[in-house]
Amino acid sequence: MNIMKYLSLVALVLLMGSCNKNGVTKKPVKTELDSVSYAVGMDVARNVKASFDEFDNDLFVQGFTNVIDSTDILLEEATAQQIVRAYFQKKQQAEATKRQEEAQKNKEEGEKFLAENKAKDGVQTTESGLQYIVLKEGTGEKPTTASKVKVHYHGTLIDGTVFDSSVDRGEPTEFGVTQVIKGWTEGLQLMKEGAKYKFFIPSDIAYGASPRPGGAIKANSTLIFDVELLEIVE
Repeated sequence: MNIMKYLSLVALVLLMGSCNKNGVTKKPVKTELDSVSYAVGMDVARNVKASFDEFDNDLFVQGFTNVIDSTDILLEEATAQQIVRAYFQKKQQAEATKRQEEAQKNKEEGEKFLAENKAKDGVQTTESGLQYIVLKEGTGEKPTTASKVKVHYHGTLIDGTVFDSSVDRGEPTEFGVTQVIKGWTEGLQLMKEGAKYKFFIPSDIAYGASPRPGGAIKANSTLIFDVELLEIVE
């Protein structure tokens, strides 16, 4: 559905809502068509809220009714379409700029944190930039890239925000050593069964500029993990 058709549907919903405010009785949902109609209205409303920070319902309905009545139309159709396209292009550019600025800020803050952390007692740094502290040494075997391991972990951002924790869930997790971020793959191979380490993972061996959308981990985030290697499963 193109944007103008989508907005026309929104206008219809708003117009119906305006009528209800003027005294039309609210209809109950009884039939399948009633349910579909109501669900479409809900879906449109969610999209409007997601697409617009501010929205003038009165002018929206005015534009809709002017076109329906073919009277007092304030904009040519081509001009209206151009305005809508320009609005969303501008919004997309602003959002992209904001993401880039946030990613750069995260990168700089992470680099500063790691530079300061590197000098602290007990912190060791590998060639890749991975930093770690041995909280408890293990006595078992070390995993390899072919191993599957069982671990407990607690992950935070450098500001202390918890983004994932098997400890909080009360259940360890199992995975292949190469099925995780590079910082984990490297760090796990330093540990023996029974060991507990703290990892400080630079963004370039974590999720980099492309973390999972919508999660707590943002682009170029430095990550901290407490990791306990419970056992090598296979």
